[in-house]
Amino acid sequence: MRRGYLAASAFAVSVAMIAAPLSGTATAANDPGAAKVNSRWLATKLKPDGTLENPNGGSLPDHGLMLDVLFAMYAAGEGTGAEPIVKFLDDQGHATDYFTWDGLAPGAGYDKIIVGGALAKTLVAAQVSGRNPRNFDGYDLVAETQGAIMRKGPDKGRISDYAKDPALADAVSNNANMFGQALGVIGLAAAGVNDRLAIDKLLTQQCSEGYFRVLFSSIPTKETGDHVTPDGRKISTCDEGKPLGLSPTDGDATGLALSAMLAAKKAGAAGLDAPIAKTVSWLKANQASGGGWGGGVGTEAPNTNSTGLIVQGLVDAGGADAAVDKGVRYLKSAQANAAADSGNKLAGELGAIAYDPASYEAARSSGITGLDTWIRASAQASLGLSQVGFYSLAKGDGPPPTTGVPGTPAPTTQPHKPAPKTTAPKPKKFVTPRASTGARVSTAATTITIPADATPAARLGAYLTNRLVGGDHVEVTEDGKTYVDYDATADLVLALRALDQQPDAVARASQFLLKPEAVRAYAHGAPYEQAEASYAEPLAKLVLVAEFAKSDVAGPLRADLLKLRGADGEFTDTGSFADADRTVERHAWAVLATAADPGPAVELLLSRQCADGTFPKHLDTAECGSGDLAATAAAVTALAARPHTEAAPPTRRPDGWTERRVSAFVSAVGALGVRPDAKGMVTGEGGEADVALSAAVAAARQIAGLDASGTARSLGELVKADGGFAKGSGGETDFSTSSAAAQGIAGRSWLTAADSPLSPAIRLPLTEAHSAASGTQVLAAAQSDAQPGWLIWVVAGLAVLFLSAAITLVFVLRRFTEKKGVTP
Repeated sequence: MRRGYLAASAFAVSVAMIAAPLSGTATAANDPGAAKVNSRWLATKLKPDGTLENPNGGSLPDHGLMLDVLFAMYAAGEGTGAEPIVKFLDDQGHATDYFTWDGLAPGAGYDKIIVGGALAKTLVAAQVSGRNPRNFDGYDLVAETQGAIMRKGPDKGRISDYAKDPALADAVSNNANMFGQALGVIGLAAAGVNDRLAIDKLLTQQCSEGYFRVLFSSIPTKETGDHVTPDGRKISTCDEGKPLGLSPTDGDATGLALSAMLAAKKAGAAGLDAPIAKTVSWLKANQASGGGWGGGVGTEAPNTNSTGLIVQGLVDAGGADAAVDKGVRYLKSAQANAAADSGNKLAGELGAIAYDPASYEAARSSGITGLDTWIRASAQASLGLSQVGFYSLAKGDGPPPTTGVPGTPAPTTQPHKPAPKTTAPKPKKFVTPRASTGARVSTAATTITIPADATPAARLGAYLTNRLVGGDHVEVTEDGKTYVDYDATADLVLALRALDQQPDAVARASQFLLKPEAVRAYAHGAPYEQAEASYAEPLAKLVLVAEFAKSDVAGPLRADLLKLRGADGEFTDTGSFADADRTVERHAWAVLATAADPGPAVELLLSRQCADGTFPKHLDTAECGSGDLAATAAAVTALAARPHTEAAPPTRRPDGWTERRVSAFVSAVGALGVRPDAKGMVTGEGGEADVALSAAVAAARQIAGLDASGTARSLGELVKADGGFAKGSGGETDFSTSSAAAQGIAGRSWLTAADSPLSPAIRLPLTEAHSAASGTQVLAAAQSDAQPGWLIWVVAGLAVLFLSAAITLVFVLRRFTEKKGVTP
């Protein structure tokens, strides 16, 4: 009896709390002012702890609606109003009450039962609010969402409700629907880990007309195979379900699926143009004459809830301006506003949005009835006014927080001060939170002047040195408070080493970083940590700074770092503010600092290489077709390093290197050569040169023995008057970008700088015959300035194709020899 009750309860939680979808890139039709007023009205409906009462009763709040409100607030630039929600879920540990069954029966082991859609929605909420999605309420939500995608069986590709504990499997019915599927695709896309199985499963739920259905319905089948249940049923496609009445149209599911496809496409997924176009066409053709859209079964009539979600998706897709204009007018026709409602029953509810215009007209004389419906409608309708796409929202690209809208009260909630790890305290590196009012790097009291005709390296060196407060460290100011930024100081030291500039500043900053109190703060979390703690990346950077400076503290620092290395080679932080973001770049720093004793860390890195020779952004990505360019540059640097020697790097397989390491290195370097243009620059999404990425790629290729002077010349043309670099053309000088540019301007990595504790272990092209030699020689020849431009790229492309095919073969074979994925 108890097991059946819990299953039924979980179904109610997953449907009632997930099925209020969400979403929103602006056009001329948007009305951010109306969205802000709405968000401020929503803020008045939150309880002091950030919760909303669950209309279904019970002790748990309505988590799903709380997240809808959070999305609306951040899209409107009112994220501070949502801080109580974030604190309740993350800081106070209640997120698991939503995406597991633990809240239904605390302490009974039901935290092992995962509600897939709620999990996916929580992942997006963590991203939107600027929290760490890999350590939210103690969970790595990215990995958990990947784990909820069934890798085989009838639910293959579906973001599912399932039990981690096999003993509880019979208690769980997989009631996950298209809302959770779409949210999971959005969250993983924003995390940079598109999952093709989940994307393809989403596409099966699109009918040939262009709409999406909301439920994954099963049908009888005579087919055989892993996808068929023991009783002869399978999950149907949308078209397969139509003859049985299982595929009714659903505006909400269609709007959110559109946002999901757009997110996956922006994150690099292919093959989505046709389904996106078909979806947009269907939505345009099925807009009601009044401008609204309906939802699904029971909500077919036009309503603001569905319309807001659909308008957001159409704006993000583009090509539907007329439909968007009509939709926005429909939404505003149901919103309480000062001009029309100052003297009626809605005078105290300005900004609220009714479920439809008729409900709004009725409330003008009778007041609001059914507050829960108004909150739900307002949260989603507002997204059609603010028009920030879900991918942009999850990536932190929403509108900046604002302080007020004329004639409307600001929320009384004080901004939450995030945990030390994310807001620039002394123990860890500074990361600007997405809801922040902004941060700036403090400048030094004195300024080094450099002649206008100085080299770009000299000008950049002066700019970086002028950022040192007191001549020895970087500080950052946020919300009126100033912090020492140890991580930026370490990066600055290595940047100046690469530039071979400002040796006195390098010495002062190195001495500052290696003081015992600085080491305790940067690498061990003092004074924030209440118990023993150690952080791998800060320790690794301190080891390198110390070895450059010939300091005796390098040995103890390395010993502390090695304590964090597990038997599998991974370095795991300890302490309350441990870094749960398991990036390849972080691992690469640790490998570099332990180059004399790499242990299994190199093999772990090699095992994560993608099929095309690149490396993924995160270390927990076991298999991938294509990865991240910055992570690949970091991996190349780590793989190439050895303790310093005066001997030139050999053009053959180094002693102690396996064939696997040589092949991985060669293919990774080859992959790095594909993206830079003829001037050695890598362009970003907007077509502008990405300064930091161009520099990282150039430095890694220089380590491999390839020429990086083209990048150095191109970057030299982008140096601003103050010696620094901007993130984009026409922007202000940015410290982080400037620091990252140093290796590119120098045309070399810090690893090959004077006094470096490390040296390259290998140089391309290789002369010794081995399995990868031919590909290496072709790649090296393709970099020669003596070759015509068209020939360079043709030859390079053929080389990369050859290498990618070889690695793909290994990749495929491994799939047949290892057990992968998560099963119900």
